[in-house]
Amino acid sequence: MTDPTPDAVDAIAAQWRRERPDLELEAMAVLGRLARFEALARREIEAVFTAHGLQRGEFDVLAALRRVGEPFELSPSVLADTLMLSRAGMTGRLDRLESAGLVRRIADAADRRAIRVALTETGRELIDTVVTEHTENETRLLSVLSAADRRELDRIVRALLAGRESDSP
Repeated sequence: MTDPTPDAVDAIAAQWRRERPDLELEAMAVLGRLARFEALARREIEAVFTAHGLQRGEFDVLAALRRVGEPFELSPSVLADTLMLSRAGMTGRLDRLESAGLVRRIADAADRRAIRVALTETGRELIDTVVTEHTENETRLLSVLSAADRRELDRIVRALLAGRESDSP
């Protein structure tokens, strides 16, 4: 990587150094840049979903169903757990996706009292298109980094997450 060009975070850190030279600002700068990149990337990522009439949460449901493989179905509770969402939140998403013809609720063959959520053919075709564009977009967002830098960034972020997730209840 080349020497970094000063950015908005550097300007903020310089102001803090001037006003409070006693503060350790390295963590603030790193986390500020991560937050700034996440906000910029989120806009571009969500633009792909919006172009296909989806919200992020709806994409997540369709993607979860698609990646489990044939027959592309899960119970609503497994979907909610997978997406770390409340059952009520999942119901709203499923209602919208079902109204759009992208999923359907079907009786569970093993337990007729239960239901499963399945991708429709239209839903499968849509998620295949969107996930292709989404992964291409994510690759583009990181294209300013070399392959080695992307691997190093992945290693560092993985270590950060492992440290925080082990502290979470």
